[in-house]
Amino acid sequence: MSTTARSLPFPTRRPRRVLPGFGLTLGYTLLYLSLVVLVPLTATLVKTAELGWGEFWTVVGAPRTRAALALSFSAAALAALINGVAGFVVAWVLTRYEFPGRRLIDALVDLPFALPTAVAGIALTALYAPHGWLGRLLAPLGVTIAYTRAGVVVALIFVGLPFVVRTVQPVLEELDREVEQAAATLGAARARIVARIVLPSVWPALLTGFALAFARGIGEYGSVIFIAGNMPMVSEIAPLLIVTRLEQYEYPAATAIAIVMLSISFFVLLGINALQGWSQRRLGPGGA
Repeated sequence: MSTTARSLPFPTRRPRRVLPGFGLTLGYTLLYLSLVVLVPLTATLVKTAELGWGEFWTVVGAPRTRAALALSFSAAALAALINGVAGFVVAWVLTRYEFPGRRLIDALVDLPFALPTAVAGIALTALYAPHGWLGRLLAPLGVTIAYTRAGVVVALIFVGLPFVVRTVQPVLEELDREVEQAAATLGAARARIVARIVLPSVWPALLTGFALAFARGIGEYGSVIFIAGNMPMVSEIAPLLIVTRLEQYEYPAATAIAIVMLSISFFVLLGINALQGWSQRRLGPGGA
């Protein structure tokens, strides 16, 4: 018997893991993703294939479809940009200052998560309608929010703000304040500290919050239809057009619009993720 065998009188055991092994967990993951994601997407593609290329491009290239897609994506992008700025400010206030009512404001940030979207749409319409609390103040200024494209943006801002705040807030909480204090001691202005120290550290999280708010805004339906007015070629969003096609039993046409939305969303989010990965590599250890 060799020396190595004598030194190991008992067989070695692999460390036990809380979850099952790689094979079982990978199989469960693939099965779950297939049932939740791949199967519905495949059914959508199969239903769209009933149109044929000619009819598909006729549906997708219709002026009403193009107008609805343009409104959905432009409003979602604009709302996500506004939420990027506003969400950073809200997260900064919640993490850097102590004031009466801070816990209440922190809880109110999550309200769009819990509030049914239809209720949010009704509430926003009641506020911004010409005779609403805010609408009657804006009407003398010639500003109309309800039943216009601006109403779509307002609704998407409401539902998308928590995504940015809750993504940026943990990063700000973990940010080392001694670096900011050292920069201030050396004479750096507040704007320079934010631009050169704070923003580079939170930039990947800010991009993630933007992507989440943008993705939520593209598919938002309940909070938008009440305040948008739903005028074709004016304030009709793509999800509403899909529902309209379904109500008219035009299932292939509805799935065709859904496929276009899915494709555009995929490439936009892929680009955002690539930008986020590039930012993380650039601002890695020693990068900032």
